[in-house]
Amino acid sequence: MTELPARRLLLVHAHPDDESINNGATMARYAAEGVQVTLVTCTLGERGEVIPPSLRHLTGAALGAHRRGELTAALSELGVEDVRLLGGAGRYGDSGMMGTPDNDDPACFWRADVDEAAGLLAEVVLEVRPQVLVTYDDNGGYGHPDHIQAHRVAMRAVGLAAERGHRIDKVYWNRIPRSVAESAFARLRGELAGLPFGASGSVADLPGVVEDERITTAVDGGAHARAKAAAMRAHATQIAVAEPYFALSNDLAQPLFTTEYYELVRGEAQPGESDLFAGVGTGEGA
Repeated sequence: MTELPARRLLLVHAHPDDESINNGATMARYAAEGVQVTLVTCTLGERGEVIPPSLRHLTGAALGAHRRGELTAALSELGVEDVRLLGGAGRYGDSGMMGTPDNDDPACFWRADVDEAAGLLAEVVLEVRPQVLVTYDDNGGYGHPDHIQAHRVAMRAVGLAAERGHRIDKVYWNRIPRSVAESAFARLRGELAGLPFGASGSVADLPGVVEDERITTAVDGGAHARAKAAAMRAHATQIAVAEPYFALSNDLAQPLFTTEYYELVRGEAQPGESDLFAGVGTGEGA
């Protein structure tokens, strides 16, 4: 049996691009430190809105295939080599935005059996044996059905893996502290005239914003800011980047964070935690 690296991190995301936006700096930092970073992506984002006019002919399976290529390019920028598509490419389809007819497609991820999908994810957990898992909160950060389902599947897989002999030490949800979001948008509004975006977004447009006291962990990825921006640029169908800001298909500017924030929901937080592995194994970190 091949010996596993000492530290192992598993991230569970809904679509290609979510990993770079939410955790790009974190992934690049840990990959550079020799941590085994594994990404599980649950769909190929076949129903995403395409930004560049030259690529708007891409829809459905063709868009999914293109976005898979974008994901490969993005992870290369981050130094991450281990990416899994839950159940294999095309097993679960993009569910579209909440409340749309796409949600009723029996092949979409939103309609997947949670125990079945979690069983597939648990197989990855048992192979990789991560000490740390990162995913979304129970609202998926902002209410997208695939994000909500990714949360459900990830949390169920944590339990299934524990039943089968591997207990994950720490589970985190992606977060942004409200004070940080408000300060970033205040700066953005002062600089918007020089940006190629239509208007400024707002704190309400950001996923996972919570009151500051809920934040347990801040991972400084400033040394990997360029890698995160490059990874986001690789997702050209979905993201337009003008550092230190970016916009999605709504053309609303929002901050590109290189310190990334988390709420520990399982495990023991260390005071002033700045390392997802703080207190794991030898107890070193923080």
